[in-house]
Amino acid sequence: MNHSLTNFSQRRRWAADQAISFLMQQGVEHPHVLSLGAGLVDAASLPVTEAIEAAREVLAEEVRGQSALQYGTTQGELRLRQHLADYQTRIEQTSAPAAHRVAVADEIVCTTGSQQLLALLADALFDPGDICLVAAPTYFVFLGVLEGVGARTIALPADEHGLRMEALEGELQRLETAGELSRVKLIYVVSEFENPTGISLSLERRGQLVEIAKTWSTRRGEKIYVLEDAAYRELHYDAPPPPSVWSFDTAGDTVIHAGTFSKSFSPGLRVGFGLMPRELRDAVNDLKGNQDFGSANFNQHLLADLLGSGRFAIHAEQVRAAYRIKRDAMLAAADEFFADLPGVSWVHPHGGLYVWMTLPPHIVTGFDSPLFRRAVDVEQVMYVPGELCFGGPREQRQCNHMRLSFGVQSPEGLREGMRRLSQAVRRFL
Repeated sequence: MNHSLTNFSQRRRWAADQAISFLMQQGVEHPHVLSLGAGLVDAASLPVTEAIEAAREVLAEEVRGQSALQYGTTQGELRLRQHLADYQTRIEQTSAPAAHRVAVADEIVCTTGSQQLLALLADALFDPGDICLVAAPTYFVFLGVLEGVGARTIALPADEHGLRMEALEGELQRLETAGELSRVKLIYVVSEFENPTGISLSLERRGQLVEIAKTWSTRRGEKIYVLEDAAYRELHYDAPPPPSVWSFDTAGDTVIHAGTFSKSFSPGLRVGFGLMPRELRDAVNDLKGNQDFGSANFNQHLLADLLGSGRFAIHAEQVRAAYRIKRDAMLAAADEFFADLPGVSWVHPHGGLYVWMTLPPHIVTGFDSPLFRRAVDVEQVMYVPGELCFGGPREQRQCNHMRLSFGVQSPEGLREGMRRLSQAVRRFL
């Protein structure tokens, strides 16, 4: 029987076969596999008691409960935005007591997780063929978002201090010479404990990044924005992070700061937020109005109570303590099972949820590789192939890395998962 083919839009075709969907499918189809790939949070860390208490408070008074159960606003519940402004300002002052940037509620948009914000920004900024400059490697789901709107990504070198500023300057110069500077719309960085490497952008480079964006915006005659993805900012295990990239944008016209409570509190609440320049805030609100004219209102009231009462801060400290143990367990297991393997190295992160491991160049780690199939089918352990995290042409991507997550497994599960993974890697050395 013949079936007619649907004539899908170009954007649907650009968004086809996303890696995140494949990874989720692998987890469902292989329930007995120890996952070092899932970027999920530890179920034991989820704040059931705190959520129950906050929900009771929200619903304790009929008028207030009705307000929380009613539609909200596209930009987000005002009380939450005020608490978020205080929260952002407090973090900056903790990082640098002399910080001179203060957040205000009016520049904040509340979204359904920070992922919705990333998607809205891509829709607001990019036409097909426009350019986003990213570190190599970087957050692979945002690379999929960019691909889904027809944008081009150019991957720039990074080191132990994050995106290299001389490489960024050099690429902007090259694009100007090639007559393509007008296509550059955005520079994307994960400033704290980057997904996938766990590396943070150094303090010196944060200020340099803002200056470079402003200088080249003037030279181009149109704005080049910086998107600072700070999803892991609360997950610091050795010392608080430095002032944000956003804090260096004292004019408030260049940097978008994307935050979320998915990692530090609950992904089920799906509350994210963005601080952004007014012109871009208005554009995002217009697009968001077409999508949902307001993210889940009840969840926003809930989080406003948790922030206002101080319970979020207490819970975040508990989460940090739990993940610090897991981070140390994965690194100890790496020392135990991988230290004797030639050509294998890994990053020691100071926060976040990931350890970035590099194998000898001849060992390919992709979904179709013998190593991935051996790991999943024989050793029953899963990882995220590093090649997913590189922008630019597929043939130029590095294929010998693995992103390993310590978020879900117990310390014992992490040790066993690393043992199994080492057995798979040894097979191909």
